[in-house]
Amino acid sequence: MAVVAGGALSPKNTEISGMQRMKQREVVLVPGSVPLQAWRAAYFGTAVTLAAGWRQPVEAGARVIAHIVAQGEPVYGVNTGFGKLANVSIDAADLGVLQHNLVLSHACGVGEPIPIAVVRLMMALKVAALARGASGVSCETVQHLLDCLACDLVPVVPAQGSVGASGDLAPLAHMTAALMGVGEMYRGGERMPAADALRKAGMRPLVPGPKEGLALLNGTQTSTALAMAGQFMIERVFEAALVTGALATDAAKGSDAPFDARIQAVRGHRGQIDVAAVLRDLMAGSAIRASHRTGDGRVQDPYSLRCQPQVMGACLDLLRHTAATLETEANGVTDNPLVFVDTGEVISGGNFHAEPIAFAADQMAIAVCEIGSLSERRLAMLIDPALSTLPAFLTARPGLNCGFMIPQVTAAALVSENKQRAYPASVDSIPTSANQEDHVSMATHGARRVMAMAENAVHVVAIELLAGVQGLDLRVPLTSSAALERVRATVRERIAHLDDDRFMAPDIATAAELVRSGAIATAANPGGFPSFDPSSR
Repeated sequence: MAVVAGGALSPKNTEISGMQRMKQREVVLVPGSVPLQAWRAAYFGTAVTLAAGWRQPVEAGARVIAHIVAQGEPVYGVNTGFGKLANVSIDAADLGVLQHNLVLSHACGVGEPIPIAVVRLMMALKVAALARGASGVSCETVQHLLDCLACDLVPVVPAQGSVGASGDLAPLAHMTAALMGVGEMYRGGERMPAADALRKAGMRPLVPGPKEGLALLNGTQTSTALAMAGQFMIERVFEAALVTGALATDAAKGSDAPFDARIQAVRGHRGQIDVAAVLRDLMAGSAIRASHRTGDGRVQDPYSLRCQPQVMGACLDLLRHTAATLETEANGVTDNPLVFVDTGEVISGGNFHAEPIAFAADQMAIAVCEIGSLSERRLAMLIDPALSTLPAFLTARPGLNCGFMIPQVTAAALVSENKQRAYPASVDSIPTSANQEDHVSMATHGARRVMAMAENAVHVVAIELLAGVQGLDLRVPLTSSAALERVRATVRERIAHLDDDRFMAPDIATAAELVRSGAIATAANPGGFPSFDPSSR
């Protein structure tokens, strides 16, 4: 059972204090069966805890490792070296040093720190995976992670350095090193040496036992957390883009006939059917639409209006697929080797290979690229007097004013940037560890780039939002639907109508926060938006 807190927070607002999060309801993680909505709540700031009963499977796995250590049997990662050095046996007296050295030697990340909200999610994912009992760690190690989350201690983790196989070794090593008091941590959002952060929280540094360093370093939790962050923001962008698509259609006096349910039904794609239903709801009752149902000489609208169910529906289908992949991965055990308590075996495999996440990240990149591309085309149509019946560039006095001329240029630049980033990361591989790890997924940077692409799309859709609302203003005294008028009111509470040219960057930033926070979808609320989650379908 997972309890999901209500309320929408932007990623900027997820970096809040532990006391603030404690005022919210908790997400209770049942290892192996956590729904995506619970991970979404955890990312947006809800406190995390483990369901009762997690200690029994963890203790059982730890006993298997203790037996192996006592018997002296050679088992990879327990009493051997790592990677190409797997054939080197390690004396029992040095097993603690082995794990300590492993962590420090692998903490080789570079670049800007991963956002706090993502690292927090990464820690929660690692907690849930270790609590399955297949990693052989002690209860104390799992509890240490839980205590850090409860005390708002978040490791500083460099974003670059993982190739997405053998797990996310470098970033997870930085996470683990901080738990050990090495490196840096955020405490309540303040960056400081990890040893100081632990001391101020009244915690001792973690001392990893046999296999524990390896269990903490191995796994796909970094790439999965980055991919989830991208997924969750793209969901916000997608919903806002449905609203701005309806705004643009009505502002342009476009037709809602292409959204007819019968058209979608004869093709049969679920996403297309669902998107068309939302667009119909958003435009229902519009006086602008009613004003040109008869006597309109135009036969068909441009594709950017007419084909929204087909394009956005395909994006929805893709995002539902990536959501299912992320939910499965988040509930899996991805370190190596794995402990099987029923037989007492420890078996080496390759669950750390992040190919599923790499594919999901590439699919998300395609989807968010298309969402932004379609939005920019609608924006371009609105400002073009050759395509729209609205004033040129949506200004009452074109020539003296440029209106929305350059915001469209900004949107075009962001769309082009996203096209360049949409090339799949998963088709690349480079051998590592002296060819022992000779095929890797590139999932981690593939997922990391999705977050930047989503932020670009946030701004593209934000600019279309401003243009769409401006277009509705220019249709007065005609009004749009109740849903779209609520959106217009939400925007106009914060951003004034553009009469004459002004400094527009603040307007775009404010509109972007409305998209990023989910406020636009909330204002429209056309009977609810299609769900992305596997468990809700």
